[in-house]
Amino acid sequence: MIETDIDLQPHNTLAISARSAHFARVQTLEQLREALAFARERHLPILPLGGGSNIVLTGDFPGLAIQVDLCGSTIVPDDSGHAIEVAAGENWHQLVMATVERGLGGLENLALIPGKVGAAPIQNIGAYGVELCDRFAGLQAMEIASGELHAFSAADCEFAYRDSVFKGRLRDKYIITQVSLRLPKEWRAHTDYPALRHYLTEHHRGCDLLTPIQVTQAVIAIRNSKLPLPEKIPNAGSFFKNPIVDSDSYLNLKAEHPDLVAFAAGDGWKLAAGWLIDRAGWRGVRRNSVGVHELQALVLVNPGRGAGVEVTQLAEEIAADVRVKFGVSLEPEPRYYP
Repeated sequence: MIETDIDLQPHNTLAISARSAHFARVQTLEQLREALAFARERHLPILPLGGGSNIVLTGDFPGLAIQVDLCGSTIVPDDSGHAIEVAAGENWHQLVMATVERGLGGLENLALIPGKVGAAPIQNIGAYGVELCDRFAGLQAMEIASGELHAFSAADCEFAYRDSVFKGRLRDKYIITQVSLRLPKEWRAHTDYPALRHYLTEHHRGCDLLTPIQVTQAVIAIRNSKLPLPEKIPNAGSFFKNPIVDSDSYLNLKAEHPDLVAFAAGDGWKLAAGWLIDRAGWRGVRRNSVGVHELQALVLVNPGRGAGVEVTQLAEEIAADVRVKFGVSLEPEPRYYP
């Protein structure tokens, strides 16, 4: 059923109050087709909603917001590991927990990332040295213009750091309905990320003989120690991507800032955006209803339930300051609507 003039504040983790001209909650593929047909007939733009954890509503939305609540998942063992088929509306963290509680490794580094499964490939979510593309097998998506289902391989998705074809040339062309993952038969813990290795060394006397659930618990503990839960303090998680610079830029920055936090990334270096923002003096800063989290400078928070424009203005101010002080450009992770 299509509803009209709906407040989207409960549907985004920044708790921004913005109204959508139309709203539909879909639980089946047929309901999704019907909602898309409604929008096509009226030439309405589409706002797909999962967990609402990667969007910033900068104003009222003039089209149709679709809450994708497609549910269901299967985990099937085969000769090379385990194949997972999961509907787009399933909670991502709950999927991770369902696998590790069965003793299956592969997704543990991605624990506690907010949002739904359908959004994971769009962003190519990643944490603690692992990205979704490392476990990806394929996906199914519905074309907005026709209502037809199409299959996408990993190559079709054109994954990159926090990026995919669905953020580029196929942006606003498809709604993901199902994701297929593959977990390896021979599991090896990925513990190279410094914070994770430090925690495991301190709590498990090293990184040998670990189980997937132990790595998961470590990731959850680390995230909880520095990232606020959206239900307690409205936020969209890490707000900026870690910028990648060439080797010359990295060496110049390292010479000027010996404690610069960076990681090798192909031919270049990935800088820790949180370090840059923190060093620029933004951690804990408040601007009216919005601010920067006091424990993690990479997280913008909205404790006063301010408008989306307050969030974007703060983000722009931070990015401009980092550009002046370090010569580095920051790019937001969440997408701005409308």
